[in-house]
Amino acid sequence: MKPENISRLFGTDGIRGEAGKFPLDPGTVRVIGRSLAIHLAERTGRKPTIVTGRDTRESGGWIEREFIAGARVSGAEVQSAEIITTPGIAFLARDLPADAGVVISASHNPYQDNGIKVFEPSGRKLDEATERRIENDIAESSLNASQLTSNHVAERATFEKHAAELRLRYLNYLQHDIAHDLSLHGFTIVIDCANGAAYELAPELFTRLGARVIAINHEPDGRNINRDCGSLHIESLQGRVVEERADLGVAFDGDADRALFVDAKGNFIDGDATMWVMADDLKSRGELIGDVVVATVMSNIGLEIALRSRGIALTRADVGDKYVLEELIRSSAVMGGEQSGHIIFPRLSLAGDGLITTIGLLRAMRSHSKTLEELVVGFQRYPQVLVNVRVREKKPFETLPAVQRLSEEIKQQLGSSGRLLLRYSGTESLARVMIEGESESEVKSKANALAQAIRAELGSDDS
Repeated sequence: MKPENISRLFGTDGIRGEAGKFPLDPGTVRVIGRSLAIHLAERTGRKPTIVTGRDTRESGGWIEREFIAGARVSGAEVQSAEIITTPGIAFLARDLPADAGVVISASHNPYQDNGIKVFEPSGRKLDEATERRIENDIAESSLNASQLTSNHVAERATFEKHAAELRLRYLNYLQHDIAHDLSLHGFTIVIDCANGAAYELAPELFTRLGARVIAINHEPDGRNINRDCGSLHIESLQGRVVEERADLGVAFDGDADRALFVDAKGNFIDGDATMWVMADDLKSRGELIGDVVVATVMSNIGLEIALRSRGIALTRADVGDKYVLEELIRSSAVMGGEQSGHIIFPRLSLAGDGLITTIGLLRAMRSHSKTLEELVVGFQRYPQVLVNVRVREKKPFETLPAVQRLSEEIKQQLGSSGRLLLRYSGTESLARVMIEGESESEVKSKANALAQAIRAELGSDDS
């Protein structure tokens, strides 16, 4: 059943939800495919071309088929790369070129969820105006599902052959255009594929580059994607790196747009530490144009301080790769990302690509003849405390005198060695107090004091 009142379906990462339920039920997925094809045709004045792909969730196959059926009814030509990473589709949309790239994935979510992400040929996410048109088409559609059938089974063999060719095209791009002269002979790498989209691509790529590759969590069964593995569960990778005496461990998420790392001693290297290593390397080679890096408001102040020591400025964007990309383009910076390991190099790709990030990190290790542990030196993670306060309403903090006064006092006390971030949750009735500083006990005390001041002004009965 379709809800009578449809609100915004596209979030910062496309449409996402439980597979089989609105808006990821078969009929609605077909309408999405039909609608996208219609609006692309209106924009281009011709029959549009769309390239699709998916991760390894059990629902991915039928969702992709339903989408393709809807798009083809409206005259679109659709090519499928089948199981491929999200940035792989972003690349193919640009390289073929296609008028849009569509990924069926829910990234780091459990297998029950799925999603639809749409990329422009540039690699940017679909523009908001077209997203609103598709949402309107869903709301207004009374399309009979039987009108949108497709003889997909009859063309199965052709699809599989062409899909393999598309995946090879992406793999060759990574090997020859991105890695080009990088040799990993003598390197041992443990790769946690998260039972996701990179389960074949990642081991093959780094084997081609000469590394000894040990792949783990690379046997997807449709339901084990992200389950106790990948970038959300780094512990097994840490143990395996030490056990194998590997030079590096890398963990991808379900669609491999992010990568997190483990050094040879089993230490966890998150996105902030990765950005420090990459920025320092780019600066040493004269390639960090403008001496600026883009991160989010949640990146640790330790990154800001480390970058400052090398004469590099940190610009902060709202949480979400969409906002990081917007700031990268606005500022013409060459690198930005998030703690999650979603890092963007806009001169290479406007989509975060865990495989490109890994190549860049390995290049830094090779060119400086240093271990990852040695390259991270200079970055110190500062204690961070986050306190949530349930509130009855979300008044602007600057209208609360006691809260404003205490906030200013804390900022002065922290100085340049600490940071206060005060904001409301976008989805819950919560005020979030985040403080970073050199002393964990001090930041805890300050965060609790500020939380109490907010509670006194806005606290709900159940806070």
